[in-house]
Amino acid sequence: MKAIDNKELEIALETLEKERGIKKEYLIEQIEAALITAYKNNYKDSENVKVVVDTVSGETHIYSVKEVVEQIENPVLQISKEDAAKISKKLEIGDTVDIELNPRNFGRIAAQTAKQVIIQKLREAERDIVFGEFNERKGEIVSGLVQKADTGVVILDLGKLEGIMPAKEQIPVEKYKVNDKVKAYVVDVVRGAKGAPQVIVSRTSGEFVKKLFELEIPEIYEGLIEVKSVSRDPGNRCKVAVHAQNENIDPVGSCVGQKGVRIQNIINELSGEKIDVIEWNEDPAIFISSALLPAKVMAVDINEEEKSARVIVPDDQLSLAIGKSGQNARLAARLTGWKIDIKSETQFREMLTQIQENEELIEEENEE
Repeated sequence: MKAIDNKELEIALETLEKERGIKKEYLIEQIEAALITAYKNNYKDSENVKVVVDTVSGETHIYSVKEVVEQIENPVLQISKEDAAKISKKLEIGDTVDIELNPRNFGRIAAQTAKQVIIQKLREAERDIVFGEFNERKGEIVSGLVQKADTGVVILDLGKLEGIMPAKEQIPVEKYKVNDKVKAYVVDVVRGAKGAPQVIVSRTSGEFVKKLFELEIPEIYEGLIEVKSVSRDPGNRCKVAVHAQNENIDPVGSCVGQKGVRIQNIINELSGEKIDVIEWNEDPAIFISSALLPAKVMAVDINEEEKSARVIVPDDQLSLAIGKSGQNARLAARLTGWKIDIKSETQFREMLTQIQENEELIEEENEE
């Protein structure tokens, strides 16, 4: 039965294969499967049917598949050997035979179904392409316009896709308005409702700061300076550890820039978030001491097994080393990956005195 314009079908299949990489054979299979469903839905038939689409002629053939039996128990699914012999004398019991059907109006249904399948597969292919494009951009910075910002979640227009910035990925001090231009870090690309790709973005990630440094500081982009680690209290303070293999390069000075121009661009992008740029050192004592800046450190006692450090600071530096609500100490610990216990010089001396007194007491008890 003539169901589909063969020229239009051929053009559609070839276009999808060339431009979207969807094999013609796969599309035909999908169309045939959809036509079987359409037939059963429209004709309420319990027959075992198969559909064959001839792309050359544009004709659709629908068959009732029946098993050759000695005695018929289900005439919908079976055919007697005697009747089967009228079709082909080669048919034996247990074989199956295709009997062509010609349901009324099925040509129109078939054409509509084929069109729907092609449109659906085209949409899926486009989604896959866009998903692939953005999946490759995972770990990069993207720019978009704010579309929505009134439900806790910020939606960005990224061109082909929407960027979704959940509340936890938003800098707390920032207020987003529709049509604001916003930069964000691509955390992940996932499949949303009906398979549509969704881009999850962040402005609170430490990786976002890393990428901003890469964009603003040529030495980092060129690989001369490496960002070793980042710890953040988003919107408030950030610590960044940098390292240069070449001793002639000042990693901290290069990142800060002349009169602080380079670092100021990053601070502005982060809505005024303070940034401490620290030189990384393979010696944990030196690295921890630097990480606690702006506080001055007197001594650092390292415990390698527990990966912990006791830090001694002058009495007047204790509050600075710990920071407001423990922020400085907390960021330093995250930056270095070490547990840090900070003591003032007086506290440390008192602790030593207490230890000494305890040891003397133990000795006296042993003598008795």
